[in-house]
Amino acid sequence: MTDIRAEAKEFLSSRRARITPEQAGLPAYGGNRRVAGLRREEVAMLAGVSVDYYVRLERGNLSGASDAVLDAVARTLQLDEAEREYLFDLARAAGTVRRGERRAPSTVRPAVLQVLDAITEAPAWVRNGRHDILAANLLARALYSPVFDDPRRPVNTTRFAYLNPAAREFWRDWDSITHDSAAMLRLEAGRNPHDPELIRLIGELSTQSELFRERWASRDVKFHRSGVKRLHHPVVGDLELNYESMELPSEPGLVLNVYTAPAGSPSSDALKLLASWAATQAAEFAATDAKASGAITRA
Repeated sequence: MTDIRAEAKEFLSSRRARITPEQAGLPAYGGNRRVAGLRREEVAMLAGVSVDYYVRLERGNLSGASDAVLDAVARTLQLDEAEREYLFDLARAAGTVRRGERRAPSTVRPAVLQVLDAITEAPAWVRNGRHDILAANLLARALYSPVFDDPRRPVNTTRFAYLNPAAREFWRDWDSITHDSAAMLRLEAGRNPHDPELIRLIGELSTQSELFRERWASRDVKFHRSGVKRLHHPVVGDLELNYESMELPSEPGLVLNVYTAPAGSPSSDALKLLASWAATQAAEFAATDAKASGAITRA
């Protein structure tokens, strides 16, 4: 991600290749098109810019592109919200004035830990943009015990998903989990392309997982805001939980995740059983995490 021009080039060309003339509202003349998707000339016409200017953009030269031009290109390529944000992040990173270096936070304030302490009936945890788990309440520590059991630190859900065989059993939708986590990491890389820890993580995953290399090469990007997670916990069995991911305005780069289950559902009963088990394991969790110097666990 340190080569912003190359990334911008590949991203724009890959998004252009997936849009057919019919999807763009253009007539398709003949059946011998030489390119997949739209031609550069067609994108330029639909976006209202010159062909030379669009060619320059697709060669990775986003520096100086106005918001209006980026909006027009995003609309023409039918980018979703995450893809549009990624394009704008690439343009900012390509600017002649480089923004100050920013690393994803690796600690949380005591006030945030107090928030986690106050959430007693739902798993709740805080992560950064690299997907490091920085803090978790006791129920989240119990729910994600297979992730915490991985000896590698910091505790990282994406590293676990790709490099630990136990992930396939833990996440019942493991295939979509791996796709989404790579897409979320790429979105973070657009926001913060010079974060050395993020670069190191992407390098680790790329060298050790062929699947990650394939997912990364797709250049997909994705938000992670709400949805359903289907888990298989080694103690309480299957759970189907609703999750909400909320950015913390006072802590830029940190996200609070909270998992819940409908009252009276099997998953709600399983969470109650998990809470009972967690209470018996609290001391062991604390000792294990302290020994590993991993994430902060709050009982």
